[in-house]
Amino acid sequence: MNKLAKKMIMYYAGDPLRIQHFIKVHSFSKLIGELEGLDEKTRFILETAAYVHDIGIKPAEEKYGSDEGPLQEKEGVPVAEAMLRELEYEEDVIQRVCYLVGHHHTYTDIDGMDYQILVEADFLVNMFEGEYSKESVKNTYENIFKSKAGKEICREMFGL
Repeated sequence: MNKLAKKMIMYYAGDPLRIQHFIKVHSFSKLIGELEGLDEKTRFILETAAYVHDIGIKPAEEKYGSDEGPLQEKEGVPVAEAMLRELEYEEDVIQRVCYLVGHHHTYTDIDGMDYQILVEADFLVNMFEGEYSKESVKNTYENIFKSKAGKEICREMFGL
């Protein structure tokens, strides 16, 4: 996991905002995953996905001049796959992580606690970094958050 974190820091060298973002998403993912009692393999997939979830921002900005969610999802999968293969991740892990990277801005048909927690962790960080209004935080909490631990953290963090 540390090799992947270091690789992602190198990938986003000179961009401390992006580095800080994925480190925070990883931290919340790990915390929520442990509090929710995820099995070791699911937690490993979740934590891996948390590090690489926004890997598509760079190619999306280069190709389209935009970092919109659907573009991140589209452009992130091949980059994440190549990085995970280089680091010799197992095929089933690569496939699930790439699925998560390719869907982490899609909030319908969430299939699995790894997906749910990744979305929640990303929102916890985005709501802070993006300075969401109290109303936006409340709506996100009510419509997105499902895990007990994620809901508790969101309530406590944002005073809901």
